[in-house]
Amino acid sequence: MKNHKISIMLSFALMFITGLTFAQRNDLQYYRYNDQRGINVFETSKDDTVQFDGIKVRVGGDFNLQFQGLSQTNSGDSLTELSNNFNLPSANLNLDVQLDDGLRLHMRTYLSSRHHTEAYVKGGYIQIDKLDFVKPGFLAGVMQYTTIKVGMDDINYGDTHFRRSDNANTIFNPFVGNYLMDAFTTEPFAEVTVQNAGFLGVVGFTNGRLNQSPTPGDDGFVFYGKVGYDKQMNDDLRFRLTGSLYTSSDKSTRDYIYGGDRAGANYFKVLDGGDFAGRVNPGFGYQTAIQINPFVKFKGFEFFGVYELANNGNSDIGGNYTQLGAEALYRFGGKEQFYAAGRYNSVTGNKTDAALDEEIARFNIGGGWFMTQNVMAKLEYVNQTYDGAAYDGTLYQGAEFNGIVLEATIAF
Repeated sequence: MKNHKISIMLSFALMFITGLTFAQRNDLQYYRYNDQRGINVFETSKDDTVQFDGIKVRVGGDFNLQFQGLSQTNSGDSLTELSNNFNLPSANLNLDVQLDDGLRLHMRTYLSSRHHTEAYVKGGYIQIDKLDFVKPGFLAGVMQYTTIKVGMDDINYGDTHFRRSDNANTIFNPFVGNYLMDAFTTEPFAEVTVQNAGFLGVVGFTNGRLNQSPTPGDDGFVFYGKVGYDKQMNDDLRFRLTGSLYTSSDKSTRDYIYGGDRAGANYFKVLDGGDFAGRVNPGFGYQTAIQINPFVKFKGFEFFGVYELANNGNSDIGGNYTQLGAEALYRFGGKEQFYAAGRYNSVTGNKTDAALDEEIARFNIGGGWFMTQNVMAKLEYVNQTYDGAAYDGTLYQGAEFNGIVLEATIAF
């Protein structure tokens, strides 16, 4: 009954918004398109190419369906046998509203997700690229380079979150799964981004909490930042290199940077069968992490890399993890509507200095087809392995899963 009421309310809200706008217009300012045009977009551009002519509401969505054919094994032959079948379909509802000149709202609702059976708001934010709502031309010389974002949503640490699947929004991810250490969380945040002549810098703060409550004594905070260079060198070559920092205080448990995705992982029922199985969460109470990401696009060829370190903030206990990742893609066709790709991703580390080593590796190879700008299909082969003394005598000793996954997505 509860889910039925939520569906009714969402339907009425959608009809109300649609009635207000009648004909939906896509020309929002400083916006990443939710389709093929959003591929390889990181921070939104400061190019002022859209004239403000009143409030605009853009209603969008994402729909995703997977067919999974995976098998798995471990040293004790104790893992559940998987069947070849469809996974739970997922869906998002997206609202993007141009409120004023240079002032935009984004909100995303998970209508269907693996980990939660009910519809719920994933998060949202206000993005400010001009301060004309204060008075015309206010700090225009500063704002031509500056973007301010405030809300409770994804924070801009690292570049992997720009290429990940966000529940049903899988069109930006050339593969099915996200990175093993998935740096993604939805927290209350405020961040400032400055971009000029290819150089960029980000400074942001959050309280580090996924679930909010005014708990006495829980006054910790997180600082994060990014510096980088992103330049279209010529018609054929684009180069980007960024380095990001995330550091949390010791006032309370703040381990959500690698455990903040409430939608669940994209490989279903693997290993222990949990909704997040297949990912690696260091689980440190507080930590310092860095992520370095090179990106190169030369004509149809793309390379994206990940070097990431996460260290336990409690030096008395210790523990650290290292993540490596490399993607190579080739896009082809008149509109680059086809691609072939491969990815290697590994994580090594230990939860404390006294703990034994963990080694996890994943290899993906596959390809995709944008049937239209908004409709995409991809097929991949995935192989993930577990090694290291930390897994001896556990379900993960000698564990491995592999096979194919076919994914279809619609995004608009």
